[in-house]
Amino acid sequence: MDRAFAKHWLLDPGLTFLNHGSFGACPRPVLDAQAAWRERMERDPVHFMDTELEPALDRARAEVGRFIGADPEDLAFIPNATTAINTVLSSIAPMLEEGDEILTTDHEYNATLNAARRVAAARRANVVVAAVPFPIGSPDEVIDAILSAVTRRTRLAMISHVTSATAIILPLERLIPELAARGVDTLVDGAHAPGMVPLDVARLGAAYYAGNCHKWLCGPKGSGFLHVRSDRRDRIRPLVTSHGANSPRRDRSRFRLEFDWTGTADPSAYLALPTAIEFIASLDADGWPGLMAANRALCLAGRDAIAAALGTPAMAPDEMLGAMAAVRVPDGLPPIADRSEHGDPDDTLPLDPLHSLLLERHAIQVPIYTWPPQTQPARVPLRLIRLSAQRYNELADHQRLATVLAAIATRAAASAAAESPA
Repeated sequence: MDRAFAKHWLLDPGLTFLNHGSFGACPRPVLDAQAAWRERMERDPVHFMDTELEPALDRARAEVGRFIGADPEDLAFIPNATTAINTVLSSIAPMLEEGDEILTTDHEYNATLNAARRVAAARRANVVVAAVPFPIGSPDEVIDAILSAVTRRTRLAMISHVTSATAIILPLERLIPELAARGVDTLVDGAHAPGMVPLDVARLGAAYYAGNCHKWLCGPKGSGFLHVRSDRRDRIRPLVTSHGANSPRRDRSRFRLEFDWTGTADPSAYLALPTAIEFIASLDADGWPGLMAANRALCLAGRDAIAAALGTPAMAPDEMLGAMAAVRVPDGLPPIADRSEHGDPDDTLPLDPLHSLLLERHAIQVPIYTWPPQTQPARVPLRLIRLSAQRYNELADHQRLATVLAAIATRAAASAAAESPA
């Protein structure tokens, strides 16, 4: 790790941490800010909740709105992007008729696919999954795959901004207007975008945008947002109905009244977001633009080092990558051990044996994915290493992973040769 910056995080100094993409990592000053908000709240919880919370949320929302290019009135704080996406899907469900379609891609996150399938099944609608190539050669392939799957029954497109396992940036600037021209609203799964790529939500123009703040923005866990375009706000209701549903107040919108209070909860994660925005910007002389550019450059250099060590080609062009990249694990690198040895009871989220080997023997934290998650007809699943680059990383972290993987591959080849018939 880059010790000059790693000191700001609580990450284990003995761990090579290359998985910022999964749950982020919150730096000390942001955690301190969250703790200060909690202490302030607990001095007089009644006064805080009744009097101080609303203006504090307004200020935090304004800062987040400036950062992502959005009118704060169109923003609601939500614990995470998955909850935000469920909120939209549940709200629009009554508008779906039998045979209508929700369009998505095979790169979409499993949790959000599950949410779309649940809503569609309840309305006797269909989830249509467009097959986007991977490896991929250009953004044009994304556009062609998605638009060719649009039909007269397509009512909503649920599309990632940055995909999870495959780590590619989808061309939303081109895609959203094309879908709108066909009468299709877009729900963007922006879990990885805020803080990784420059973001102007209003300019993108999606009907709905769900984002996480705990990942690349480095906010506390439990901080996300939902942006609803102003002409769609009357359609969207929170998953929890509370006092705002029949509040007599006229000084705030119904959207604001309903989303700002859904019951007693700890708001400190949201309130600490202005500190996260300010602190992370301070880590580069050029602020957030400089930091995002530096993370991307490091990611590309790390990808090249690991791909060279494994002898595998690039999976996506540089223009489609941000601070994450997927590298293919070669076919000759077999599983090391059965995952049941690691006590993972959840068959839907199995730990890859290579992940366990890297973590337990080499103290390297990096995810290994199988994509597509479930074998599809005529598509051979790929095994992928998804690396991340954040300010606390340096190229030596990725080079260390490359060296370890090369040694594992060499041993696997030697073992295979010894076992083959003479």
